[in-house]
Amino acid sequence: MKITRERKIKDFKILSFFQNISTGMAIAGVILFAKSIKLTTKFTSAVDIPIEFIEKNVKLRGRLYQITEKGLEVEHVPINLPFLSSLQRKWQSNGVLLVRLAGVELTPNAIVWLQEELKPSQMMWFQLLGREDLVLDCLVLVNKGRFFSVCLNEEILRQGLGKTIRIEGLHHDSPFYWKLHKRLLQAELKALKKNKGIWKEETYFEKLRGHISNNTFVQKLKQFANWLRIRI
Repeated sequence: MKITRERKIKDFKILSFFQNISTGMAIAGVILFAKSIKLTTKFTSAVDIPIEFIEKNVKLRGRLYQITEKGLEVEHVPINLPFLSSLQRKWQSNGVLLVRLAGVELTPNAIVWLQEELKPSQMMWFQLLGREDLVLDCLVLVNKGRFFSVCLNEEILRQGLGKTIRIEGLHHDSPFYWKLHKRLLQAELKALKKNKGIWKEETYFEKLRGHISNNTFVQKLKQFANWLRIRI
């Protein structure tokens, strides 16, 4: 029995209808899944980040906004799903996250170094380790070339521009804490061995000049000379 042309067209329309329904259900499922695990959410405040993200030390992507004495202000850039990009823009709001380099006490020279090394709007990854009010303690990674990335926490210490401190947010008896702490201590030790930054030793003449300038007798001579200059 031959199938007529009209029957074929009818069957094709029915098949297309069900395919469209399946595609629509799949897209809807992806949207619900993405929203449920916050894939498409742009975080604009530390308190908006789910506690599960911090407990699991999730890595987030961001764009540098500016560098301050308190830390890096970073605009979170969520994962983009091409066919959901228009919907993502509707969900997103404006704002930046304050990211602190975990386990590192920065010196003023470290802020200057960061301002020189990092480019405006530079992309970076920050791994969540802890949260204190509106501040996130993180490991911050930036790309240096196509296949190479640098951890800013370690690099600051390698340059002798900071000191290792406790990593806030992590349990201090956990293997993960001691693994990271060991990495930071090793980076600090390299700066110490090379006499870099704050570990740079003064030369003999620098020490002698310091002793002379701090000598009580020399200080009194300077005061007497200033008194004479004023009287004359």
